[in-house]
Amino acid sequence: MQLDPALVAETRSWLSKVAKELAVAAYESTATPPFGEDIVFHAQQAVEKALKAFLTWHGHAFRKTHNLVELGEACSLIDPTLEALLRRASPLTEYAWKFRYPGTPQEPTPDEAADALALANEVYNQVLSRLPSDVRP
Repeated sequence: MQLDPALVAETRSWLSKVAKELAVAAYESTATPPFGEDIVFHAQQAVEKALKAFLTWHGHAFRKTHNLVELGEACSLIDPTLEALLRRASPLTEYAWKFRYPGTPQEPTPDEAADALALANEVYNQVLSRLPSDVRP
């Protein structure tokens, strides 16, 4: 079956951005101490963009949002086997803003940052496994 080249390119573009978010977060994990605020932000962004890639591939429109609950519910309607994972990932939503502004009471712990990054990688890998290899970055 011939794939739509424009759809392949758009989906691949989203997935390329996910890969970059994950690479940046992994790099920031090597700092001493790790840049926890940035790691969790990039983890949230990676999940958000992975879900948008999945929705794009399936022709499901979405609005500009950082809300992983909303995006996850839309993805779960397409593939219910993603639901449990995306429910686990939904709390990452707050990392889109929580540590981005002054006045935040504390940074995420190193374990919190590592867990967020591991979860983002898991979401990315699960999304990739449900898409054709042609869209991989």
